Amino acid sequence: MIIWLIGISGAGKTTIGRKLEQHFKMLEKKCYLLDGDEVRDFFDRDLGYSDAEREANIKRIMLGAYLLERNDIIGIICNIAPIENLRQFARRKIAGYNEIYLKKDIKISIKDDVKGIYQENMGKTEIVGIDAAFDEPQTPDLVLEVDKMTVEETYQAVLDYIVRKYGTVYEG
Repeated sequence: MIIWLIGISGAGKTTIGRKLEQHFKMLEKKCYLLDGDEVRDFFDRDLGYSDAEREANIKRIMLGAYLLERNDIIGIICNIAPIENLRQFARRKIAGYNEIYLKKDIKISIKDDVKGIYQENMGKTEIVGIDAAFDEPQTPDLVLEVDKMTVEETYQAVLDYIVRKYGTVYEG
């Protein structure tokens, strides 16, 4: 199973991903949280943020997700993944792909700016949702309007989805 959490910066992807990781580890399930920043760091940040470079980074992440699934490791992928045709590609290539869209208003993300992404990069590089497009997901498995939910409610909604789809073996 691959749980791919998508959404703009500040939507809570990593926060929810870490809670899922803790849950699966508590159940003694093999899992791995793969964050987009981790992939950039592994490759010594050799890619910038142009459309082509974003696409290349997402493809690296998709390969990581594919390999996790092939080795029976639950993959928790935390990545903006703004390009719809790449999300569709992942859905075709990764049998256990689950796309969970953490939908957040860009104005609220900018105001909250939890990681300082907007403040540090505004005017310096293209930011998804402002200067670079975020393609609205066409076939997400779950959409959560995170501005209307607490972190705990969001996490529980994701967990409920997993239990509905994969069974009680994933309940805590």
